Amino acid sequence: MITDSRPTTCIQSSIPLANLTSFRVGGAAEWFCAPRSVDDLQASLAWGDERGLPLTLLGAGSNLLISDEGIDGLVMCLRHFQGLKFDREQGQITAAAGEPIARIAWQAAARGWSGLEWAVGIPGTVGGLVVMNAGAQGSCAADCLANVEVVSIDGAKRIMQPDELEFSYRHSSLQNSNLIVTKATFQLTPGFDRNQVRATTTEYYKYRRLTQPYHLPSCGSVFRNPSPKAAGWLIEQTGLKGYQIGQAQVANLHANFILNCGGASAKDIFRLIGHVQEQVNNQWSLLLKPEVRMLGQF
Repeated sequence: MITDSRPTTCIQSSIPLANLTSFRVGGAAEWFCAPRSVDDLQASLAWGDERGLPLTLLGAGSNLLISDEGIDGLVMCLRHFQGLKFDREQGQITAAAGEPIARIAWQAAARGWSGLEWAVGIPGTVGGLVVMNAGAQGSCAADCLANVEVVSIDGAKRIMQPDELEFSYRHSSLQNSNLIVTKATFQLTPGFDRNQVRATTTEYYKYRRLTQPYHLPSCGSVFRNPSPKAAGWLIEQTGLKGYQIGQAQVANLHANFILNCGGASAKDIFRLIGHVQEQVNNQWSLLLKPEVRMLGQF
């Protein structure tokens, strides 16, 4: 029997999602919730399961493109999962899934803990970092992950070790599972000079700001890098910098970024992604694979 009661975290209907994504595009969620604890998360999962609703997870919304038509089912945003714990004896940081990656990098640097300097410019949250095995500067989440706490769709909680996650380039087994990251523990190295770690972190941050466009909405890198060439180099050599469909534009500063120049639709961006793939494939006989997740109907 389906009841009318809802979890402590209010589940709302027809909630616009555009402002919850870094692209600033997309339609509404049929149902939406933003749990603040594992108990709330489990109750929300039970509520959705009782109604047979498909589940979609959002973190910082920095690596996804949501359809103009929105998303059916229950959309769960985990950005309110907050909290950091520093274990100096073990040299570990445990962070809730909604913690911004950059905040953790700066907090580690302030303590003289080395190992996350590379992550300072990644515009996402801990959950997305682990699920996507996100990386920068030649490093990635798999290099320093000690363990991760997950909750399954049926509400069961467990701890997983890195060797269970099948890490590879921008991939983990969590991408094709029914498991939700609630927190992760990273193994770092304490005891470094704080000024040295801060200086390295600042250098990485400045490099990202100089080489990537932050002045307009984007999702970060759109395509995975096909070894040995970088996606941005291939797109640039194809002559697509500045190419525009509607208000979606291939960035002039870094060709692996697509910008919302003001009023772009998800359809504009989707069509531009397809055009870039087509043109690069025509010139290089290589189909670029999107790194950005596409949610909803296109």
